[in-house]
Amino acid sequence: MRLIIVGGGVLGTMHAWQAVRRGHEVLHLEREAEVRGATVRNFGLVWVSGRASGAELEAALRARELWEVIGTEVTGIGFRANGSLTVCRTPEEVAVAEAAASAPDAAARGFKLLDRDETRAVNPALRGDFAAALWCERDAAVESRVALPALRATLAASGRYQWLPRREVRDLTAGGVRDDHGTVHSGDQVVLATGAVLAGLVRELAPDLPVRRVWLQMAQTAPLDEPLTTSVADADSFRYYPGFRGPQLDALTATQPQSTVAAEHAMQLLMVQRLDGGLTIGDTHAYAEPFAFDQVEEPYEHLAEVASALLGRPLPAIRRRWHGVYAQCLDPAEIVQRRPVGGNAVLVTGPGGRGMTCAPAIAEQTAKELDW
Repeated sequence: MRLIIVGGGVLGTMHAWQAVRRGHEVLHLEREAEVRGATVRNFGLVWVSGRASGAELEAALRARELWEVIGTEVTGIGFRANGSLTVCRTPEEVAVAEAAASAPDAAARGFKLLDRDETRAVNPALRGDFAAALWCERDAAVESRVALPALRATLAASGRYQWLPRREVRDLTAGGVRDDHGTVHSGDQVVLATGAVLAGLVRELAPDLPVRRVWLQMAQTAPLDEPLTTSVADADSFRYYPGFRGPQLDALTATQPQSTVAAEHAMQLLMVQRLDGGLTIGDTHAYAEPFAFDQVEEPYEHLAEVASALLGRPLPAIRRRWHGVYAQCLDPAEIVQRRPVGGNAVLVTGPGGRGMTCAPAIAEQTAKELDW
């Protein structure tokens, strides 16, 4: 078949990957000169640890397998199976970690509760004051800023893939799409993976789409002068990820409120080291539109304070700051919205903060459903 993939982010690119690997031809359209959305404005985390038990965890685990396969074939994506540590500083936080480490699916996630010395043996850069950490062996990372060009180069080498940027799709046709240059592109099937762009053609095709947009702030520091051997989270992430829900988390939220800044901005600390040594840190969450057009400083100050406390040293200076917007299904049980929107077209959107983690598995499922 000849497939037209609309949207150059990780979700669209993974659909292209699945199609090319199955022997099909792909025309890949992107409205920008280069991808600028949530795919490149994230941590690059393949995050298994906090996913909800059931379908979400299964998708994350399958995607983790696929990321590792892709990483061996496309070394430019910077895949590394570095695991993660969620660091606990109070007895209530440790209780949540203990419950997670003893849950029925703990082995599948690669969970293990480590004391302070064991934690520092895994990640010597964590020299702050804490009690324990939840180790997740299955977590991994890729380099989000360079992964997609590396993937596209490998796809192009197949001879069955064409990347066509600066083309915004305006209409579906009987046998393909029409772009904003007036060019009609023909194909057997169309996949719309337009990320957080929910207006325009997407709104026309799916006006009742149960998806919202989420706004967040992140940053990257100057290089840390030593390896951060794992990704790192603080215990506020327990509040954010559904895999940690239970009586222990209820007790934590009842007795240990977040700081004012963290609560106001729905914050957690996630921290991962880039290949150049810098640290990507974040993040915040805002759900009510219209979103602010400016970035506020208090969340960055909070992130620097928490990260410095875990490292036991001042955080390197922040060199880059940015915000991002991603699309999230309103139903938390839905991993993604996959909806037919025309005779030969399907819309795939709304993975939320799971996009980088789950995109390979989401695309694989689309391929199965469309019988590629």
